[in-house]
Amino acid sequence: MFTGIIESCVPVRAFEPLGQGAELVLPLPSDGSDTWSVDSGQSIAVCGVCLTVAGRRPAPTGAGGSEAPHDLVFHLSSETLERTWFGKLEVGRMVNLERALRLGDRLDGHLVSGHVDGGGRVTAIEDVGDGGRVLTFEVDQELERYLVDKGSITLDGVSLTVVQPKGRQFEVALIPLTLELTNLGAAEVGTPVNVEADMVGKWIERLARADG
Repeated sequence: MFTGIIESCVPVRAFEPLGQGAELVLPLPSDGSDTWSVDSGQSIAVCGVCLTVAGRRPAPTGAGGSEAPHDLVFHLSSETLERTWFGKLEVGRMVNLERALRLGDRLDGHLVSGHVDGGGRVTAIEDVGDGGRVLTFEVDQELERYLVDKGSITLDGVSLTVVQPKGRQFEVALIPLTLELTNLGAAEVGTPVNVEADMVGKWIERLARADG
């Protein structure tokens, strides 16, 4: 379980086919004073996708993106590649990271499972006077029913609030800090995002359908 509050944004170190899936290698996050303590088997949300750390390997000598001595290795299934934009992942692409929520932690965003429901893309970008931006997104048709004004949504792992949904499109207001700390700061028109709808809404829909 996650919260949608991004802890780090790192560049992809390597991405190679592995059977019907792929192997993803990311630098272990470090800001020079706080290096993540991560063991094999732990769950990390990578751009909103819950992935298991398959292992660690020494970081290339002089490699940028982290001062930590190890990289994190993830194995992606064919299902993950089909349901996310990771099938087009490239070396150097910035990805958002969040470690799993611990019982007793403060829930600053909203409950996020790390199970992607579908995709979306940026359709418009508008700079606003305070250094922030308003981004317009369009989601897959089957996700339109989850777009509720002022409701929660997860885009590439970031907990955000839906503003003025119109059909499959809606706006999101991003403050300068979000633009700085996540990959949404580099988003362009056409950039794809992984979408997870609010799990509370999905449960209500499932129970209402069962009662009907």
